[in-house]
Amino acid sequence: MKANYRIINALIINEGKRVKGEVLLKDGRFERIIDYANVSFDGNESDYVTINAEEKILIPGVIDDQVHFRDPGLTHKGDLYTESKAAVAGGITSYMEMPNTMPQALTQEILEKKYQKASEVSLANYSFYMGASNDNIDEIVKTDPNNVCGIKVFMGASTGNMLVDNPVALRQIFAKSNLLVAVHCEDESTIRENSAQFKEKYGEDIPVRYHPEIRSREACLKSSGLAVDLAKKYNTRLHILHISTEDELALFDNQKSLEQKRITSEVCIHHLWFSDQDYKARGTKIKWNPAIKTERDRDALFQGMLDNKLDVIATDHAPHTIEEKQNTYFKAPSGGPLVQHSLTTMLEFYHQGKISLEKIVEKMCHAPAVCFQLEERGFIREGYWADFVLLDLDSEWQVEKDNILYKCGWSPFEGIAFHSKVSHTFVNGNPVYNNGEFHEENKGKRLTFKR
Repeated sequence: MKANYRIINALIINEGKRVKGEVLLKDGRFERIIDYANVSFDGNESDYVTINAEEKILIPGVIDDQVHFRDPGLTHKGDLYTESKAAVAGGITSYMEMPNTMPQALTQEILEKKYQKASEVSLANYSFYMGASNDNIDEIVKTDPNNVCGIKVFMGASTGNMLVDNPVALRQIFAKSNLLVAVHCEDESTIRENSAQFKEKYGEDIPVRYHPEIRSREACLKSSGLAVDLAKKYNTRLHILHISTEDELALFDNQKSLEQKRITSEVCIHHLWFSDQDYKARGTKIKWNPAIKTERDRDALFQGMLDNKLDVIATDHAPHTIEEKQNTYFKAPSGGPLVQHSLTTMLEFYHQGKISLEKIVEKMCHAPAVCFQLEERGFIREGYWADFVLLDLDSEWQVEKDNILYKCGWSPFEGIAFHSKVSHTFVNGNPVYNNGEFHEENKGKRLTFKR
């Protein structure tokens, strides 16, 4: 029989407010939210399993709109079980996973197989993007907007045939898609020209510090600008992933509410934390596409997020083995693991006085739910699914190999000390994570969308 829970003595941060109180959970949902300033518990205590939050922070579960869990086909790097486990330990209760697996999710049949696998093993809630190629528009238009988070378009270098570089195909996708189109924006021709120039000078062994010059700001802005132009022409619901340059901020509007926007954007943890000054110490461990760029870009992105030009904070979690990463420039793949440490990274910014807890919740919990029109998630509201996290803001620890949960076994944050930790993670009213212990009998649910 499923237990009902009562979480008492919590500081609830939700929808821009702080409330000292408790939450009651029944049948996997929030039954009541009690503000101790106005109401006290008047139910039967024996109906609930009581957990004393001891004045910890209670926030909605984090929703990560961009992860690569490498399942199927690349499971030596990560899989739906291992990476969802790392995610819930990091406070992420729902994720949206990308289509560049093996096979690539370019048909409805392949896409549904991913959903089936997740229903069996994922500890967090899940959705999977339908992939776009130059020749699968017939499959794209079949996608159910109520059961799939979006269409993913690589408008920059990708694996296999997932680079959409045919202008006719791009126009068709933007014109005919009946749900959100999420895009990776880097101009391929610019990257190829830059690569050729650096290869001529350095051969295969290009210093990784030149990564942001090869995958340059010009490549980003040219591609992002094209995506915005197409979205405006066809009134497409566009979401641009992992913005990495100050230049691109001019493409976005912060005068409208998030609900009113047809064009939204995302910034990733690594672009907020690292800069090109970190390549010397961390090398290919911080090689991502788009590239981590200058300190000025990093600071502008942070301010753009605070100013609501950038709407969502995500990870682009993309694990590779350490052996794969320890390669020469062209052979070392781009991407790295982040889901276990994304929330604690943002909480570190809070400790530094750079962002409020309310803003973190807005960008990591509320905004993804609003942006993707998620059903009954992303907020602490009565009747919503009970996805939430308890946070200890006074618990210093350091990222080390022995506390990393990613299947790949490494983190770009190794050696960095954080001052907050996730103590509990509830998914659909189930206590999946409790101070280092996992309860895996209940799996996550497929996300649904109200469109």
